[in-house]
Amino acid sequence: MTIDAPVNSKDIIGLDAIAPLDDTLYTIQPAAAALLKSITGIANDDLLKKHILTVQEKAYKIFPYPCIRTFTFLRLDISSSPAYEKVLQLARERKDAIMLDMGCCFGIDVRNVAAEGFPASNIVACDLNRKFWDLGHELFKSTPESFPAHFVEGDVFDPSILTASLPASVHSKTSSVKLSDLTSLNPLHGRVSVVHAQAFFHLFDEEKQLQLARSVAGLLSPEPGSVILGAHAGLREGKGMLSGVFFQARLSLFCHSPETWTAMWDGEVFDKGTVKVNAFSREFVNSENSINVLYWSVERI
Repeated sequence: MTIDAPVNSKDIIGLDAIAPLDDTLYTIQPAAAALLKSITGIANDDLLKKHILTVQEKAYKIFPYPCIRTFTFLRLDISSSPAYEKVLQLARERKDAIMLDMGCCFGIDVRNVAAEGFPASNIVACDLNRKFWDLGHELFKSTPESFPAHFVEGDVFDPSILTASLPASVHSKTSSVKLSDLTSLNPLHGRVSVVHAQAFFHLFDEEKQLQLARSVAGLLSPEPGSVILGAHAGLREGKGMLSGVFFQARLSLFCHSPETWTAMWDGEVFDKGTVKVNAFSREFVNSENSINVLYWSVERI
């Protein structure tokens, strides 16, 4: 689970205090190792580790995110969602289904989804910094031609990247969007079958989270089964600030509980009764602290 603060040095214990890289922290899920081996052709565990460490070092110089130091960028988070089978079902059953991955970093989740059947050419990824996406190609030894997912760089609170729009009520019958030409997410309003937002919403305050949810809702296709899913830091009850040190980052995050998160989507963002929300929390413990992670999905009905 990636618990990263926004790209601002004040949100991380001062740059001089950032811990150096430590390869003893290296850990990788068997499924993630299998995915990397199958795509890169690096079958030897030691050589795979060396390759990952090389990319990690380059990424840490771009910005010292705690998730880069602790190798959580290697986690296959989307596949742990209860809604994951719905994602794969949409890939199988819906012609030209589009998936959007928000805050994609290296893009390991979309690599996994593509490996399990979602056409890479129908995947769009977005993040603030293209350099991490480019390092994803280095990590997986791919090129834009061999992995033809599309990338949009920008701030989703910038109207030129994503403007707020009411949830679509009728499926667009206009000509399809050429994903390779995208420079913003706005042409995707009402067209996206799957939106994945992992460790993303908790980077913003309550007002911004609601604003973002409404903007994301405007992208979602009105067809039944279209789904938004993700996970981030949460509370067991109520909503409010969560403060602490996680992965050597001092964080202060606004968090929802399953009940308040459900109420936001079903009633504030979408008209009540037009979506099915599934949200639950699970506690994770590390050497510094514990944190509740909110797993959730929002499905059009």
